Amino acid sequence: MMEGLEHLETLFDRIEYLQNLLIDRATGGLGNEHHYQWLRKEALDNPVIKNMMPRCVKVNRNLDQFWQFIKFEHGTYAERRQFIWAEFNSVLEYLEAGLTHPAQKTINEVLESFDSDSIHYAWSKALERKASDPEGAITISRTILESVCKHILEDVGIEYDANAIELSELYKLTAKELNMAPEQHGEKIFKQILGGCSGIVNGLGSLRNKLGDAHGKGKRIAKPQSRHAELAVNLAGAMALFLISTYESKKT
Repeated sequence: MMEGLEHLETLFDRIEYLQNLLIDRATGGLGNEHHYQWLRKEALDNPVIKNMMPRCVKVNRNLDQFWQFIKFEHGTYAERRQFIWAEFNSVLEYLEAGLTHPAQKTINEVLESFDSDSIHYAWSKALERKASDPEGAITISRTILESVCKHILEDVGIEYDANAIELSELYKLTAKELNMAPEQHGEKIFKQILGGCSGIVNGLGSLRNKLGDAHGKGKRIAKPQSRHAELAVNLAGAMALFLISTYESKKT
């Protein structure tokens, strides 16, 4: 996080601050050029909101360019404020609602009811960090699946080595208990789908080890981008939802 922006914990806070920087520049202030450029890049690098960002942000790379645009576009301070508020309204409403991808509302509700103290907290943090901290979001994605698997295994009384077991082994135990292991089904299509689920979980574990922030780095560092974090978080959420739904259905 850039110095001076640490207090802006959520993406909503940072986009709202970006809006306020433009209002400041449009109404006689200078704004903070470094903050503007950093926040602009974060917003336009975010695959979810980049197409929702105002055109005035997309085409004006710095505050001086924005000033040259706004001073001729609207003559009074009041008109400029109204223009900027209207331009940011859609993206801020979207972020305020917390709907960063179509399945999020369902996943959010299920995780909150399943375990509000740990799993839902991790899910919330993963969503917040997708754009600003891709490495952290990838690591949290694995944590979500680990927590869901452990929660289910403990509920049904299956023992596991909490200190040594890998995510792939945790998932294998959980899948077997929930009748989700490919070898437990004869139909080819079910074997393919459930094999794909296993591949997703194993892939998330490998992605975390390769690109997450849980291990030290060598000289040749592979830096994850926000799109990698978006994929990891979405996959973790979808798999967590599937595991919990299957478990709840089995219980009833």
